[in-house]
Amino acid sequence: MEAIVLAAGYSSRANAFKMTLPLGKMSVLERTISKFEGVCSRVIVVAGFHADLINEEMAKINDKNSYPFQMEVVFNENFNQGMFTSIQKGCTEVKTPAFFITPGDCPLVKKETIHLLAEHKGAVVIPSFHFKGGHPIKLSKLVKQKILKSDPQSNLRVVLNGFKKEYINVDDLGVLMDVDTQDDYQQAIDYYNKT
Repeated sequence: MEAIVLAAGYSSRANAFKMTLPLGKMSVLERTISKFEGVCSRVIVVAGFHADLINEEMAKINDKNSYPFQMEVVFNENFNQGMFTSIQKGCTEVKTPAFFITPGDCPLVKKETIHLLAEHKGAVVIPSFHFKGGHPIKLSKLVKQKILKSDPQSNLRVVLNGFKKEYINVDDLGVLMDVDTQDDYQQAIDYYNKT
């Protein structure tokens, strides 16, 4: 299985480039990537805005840790047209029948949650905490084909509406937590320090 990690956005609400912010001994981006250990053979990081910083961060991650999966950075030259173009870019790289997709700023998901999702069959598998869907989501090859055929101005929600969704209830608040703002980042640090 493979994973697409979306790291092409502007971080406009975070007042900092959120992917490289520290969370414990890792950056937000590395913590997100590290969760796929033991499940994925390859993690595809889609860069756009500040691709130079993403490449630097990925070089640091490669130097520091030897993850048992391949890591690859691909550049989305259309990142300024929105997140869906980054999803499409990532999908052009996916070679496995099923794959994960997650924003790069979702670093607090438990590894157990990812293992649980990996085992579950379905075109669209979504983790749910207290009946609210979160990340990462697992998608099938059919969904990938539909994403690639869709208009770049579309969005993932529209594509997923054409498929049956399987929600998996998990005891993991991390599936709902992202680092969009400074407040989110502070909450992420507090949550990380407690767990």
